[in-house]
Amino acid sequence: MARYADPGAVEWVESGGGPLVAVPEAVLPFWAGADGEDLATDYDRACEVDGHVGLLPVGDSAALVLGDEPASTSFLPDHGTFVRWCAAGSEDELLAGVPAALDTAVWEHEVRWDVPGPVLLFDSAWPGAETDRTEHLRVPLEPGRYAVRATYAKPGPETWLGLVQLQRLVR
Repeated sequence: MARYADPGAVEWVESGGGPLVAVPEAVLPFWAGADGEDLATDYDRACEVDGHVGLLPVGDSAALVLGDEPASTSFLPDHGTFVRWCAAGSEDELLAGVPAALDTAVWEHEVRWDVPGPVLLFDSAWPGAETDRTEHLRVPLEPGRYAVRATYAKPGPETWLGLVQLQRLVR
């Protein structure tokens, strides 16, 4: 995992150029990444997601694709939000802008994501069974249904970030 300060406030996941994906641990073996016999691999399907977020079937669950651009990404549990580093002079500067960005966000459309438990965030080109060999971040989500919404925000003159917020829904 990437760190941008010593010590870094959070751990960041980067991709080799494609989208990042959050796959429930329960179905990790079913995510084939760029490997596979099919004409359209899981990685290809992730690259076809239009917009900031999308869901792809994986096993009996779904993966959350963080689309649009391959920005370094972390998860801030206090905000229930994936933060995507687009531009900032430092990690401290970027993280300091998150509360203002959340307060003023103009959110894109919302998707509903049923999660069976914790997820792993990693480069969508990697097979789920091999995430121990690449950068990944475990996000300890509670099982349930989540509303997922995304946006880009500019909380400062030289700070630009993406936000993907997860809100647990009560049934």
